[in-house]
Amino acid sequence: MTPETRRLIQATAVVLIYLGFCGAVAWRRRRGRVADAMLLPASGDDGVPLLVAYASQTGFAEEIARRSAEALQGAVPVRLARLDALDAATLAATRRAVFVIATTGEGDAPDNAARFVRKVMGETAGLSGLNYGLLALGDQGYARYCAFGRQLDTWLQAQGATPLFDRVEVDDGDGGALRHWQYHLGRLAGTEVPDWAPAQFLPWRLVERRLLNSGSVGGGAFHLALEPMEGQPEWSAGDIAEVGPRNSPEAVTRILAQLGLKASADVADGTLGEALAARLLPVELETLAGLPPQLLLDQLTPIPHREYSIASIASAGRVELLVRQMSAPDGRLGLGSGWLTEHAPLGGPIALRIRTNRSFHPPDEDRPLILIGNGTGLAGLRAHLKARQAMHRSRNWLVFGERTREHDFLHRTEIEAWAAEGHIERLDLAFSRDHPARIYVQDCLRAAGGELRNWVAAGAAIYVCGSLEGMSAGVHAALADELGSTTMERLAEEGLYRRDVY
Repeated sequence: MTPETRRLIQATAVVLIYLGFCGAVAWRRRRGRVADAMLLPASGDDGVPLLVAYASQTGFAEEIARRSAEALQGAVPVRLARLDALDAATLAATRRAVFVIATTGEGDAPDNAARFVRKVMGETAGLSGLNYGLLALGDQGYARYCAFGRQLDTWLQAQGATPLFDRVEVDDGDGGALRHWQYHLGRLAGTEVPDWAPAQFLPWRLVERRLLNSGSVGGGAFHLALEPMEGQPEWSAGDIAEVGPRNSPEAVTRILAQLGLKASADVADGTLGEALAARLLPVELETLAGLPPQLLLDQLTPIPHREYSIASIASAGRVELLVRQMSAPDGRLGLGSGWLTEHAPLGGPIALRIRTNRSFHPPDEDRPLILIGNGTGLAGLRAHLKARQAMHRSRNWLVFGERTREHDFLHRTEIEAWAAEGHIERLDLAFSRDHPARIYVQDCLRAAGGELRNWVAAGAAIYVCGSLEGMSAGVHAALADELGSTTMERLAEEGLYRRDVY
């Protein structure tokens, strides 16, 4: 079994529940009802608010926390707060709390929890009056699965806090674990908590697909453009496009032929062929042979959505993506990348919705911006550069890395034009395979240490986008070496060091 197949199988239960968190656009418009640190109307007997605290890297944990708070608000008073907004005294004064805690990187706390880890978890606190529940988000593809959630759980108990129930761990958005969390919320509220609604994807038309790295030894990197078929959605630089991928027509035709079924057969979702396009197709068919169409579908799970950094701004009127074509060892294309880069017809519809990612939104102030990334991580950086250009903010420093200048300089014409026009004040490029000794983006940062310190002293924010393995850790180490750990902690606390890594 390939790693991609394994992770797809682990994630299959997520779709209806996970997309529900990310898909409730109407709920987002009501989110002011559950704003940070807001006390909601009480129906509890003591009036003491239940704390819902979260630590989020990509916005998913925050989304779950907000939905949890809304689920509880009709039965108990609720206070919603970021973890880094809390101190030991606040926790000691709290009687009941639930924590929604993400882990990022190889077992690290999210960037916005750095202050809490250092100033609160680094000290002893008397929390014997606190009863709590904890939801830990993680991915078993990493060695230190749910590490920060487990670390916080251990610390809370060491300070005398009492768990209301066993820690709930969620592997890659597993729907069963999330339903279990809802059950506990219902127990806390003393009432039945309705299921969270599935996401409402909207149809977007695929209008452009262009290979950017012809001749590269790596997977193809494609520039894609999609235009809305309904309305004109808004988004900010840093936000995420969630795509509902489909199987290729060939894959659907093949499985129908193997099972002796017709694509036109009626099922609850329309026709069997249409429904199979949105299901994970099994490799082994023995247990499915002979089943009628609807019963066959009931044995299959929906394809989990895929997330991509948006590479454009809303004023362009279209979502642009930068997607790497992924392949399994047997040569089969990944479901998400294969659908977008090869199987989906130009001019055809793509199921897509936009998810807000506040953790990677641009700075409010007109301050210098250092953008660091590699590969298709350029997508998120490109959106920020476009947003800055629209606001006439030109103090931008781009550090970008890829394999070779000749084949892998993604969006080269555009970037070189921005540099020539002064929209990019400084441009550092690291093409690792163009040098006998490999050079990466972190090496560019070390070589420009003095300039890096000058930019940070002038108030610069640092945004990192791209691969978690290698690049992210290397960049963080280089920044810490050049700027010092104290400065890095300050930047993280002030929201001036942000990452969108995967």
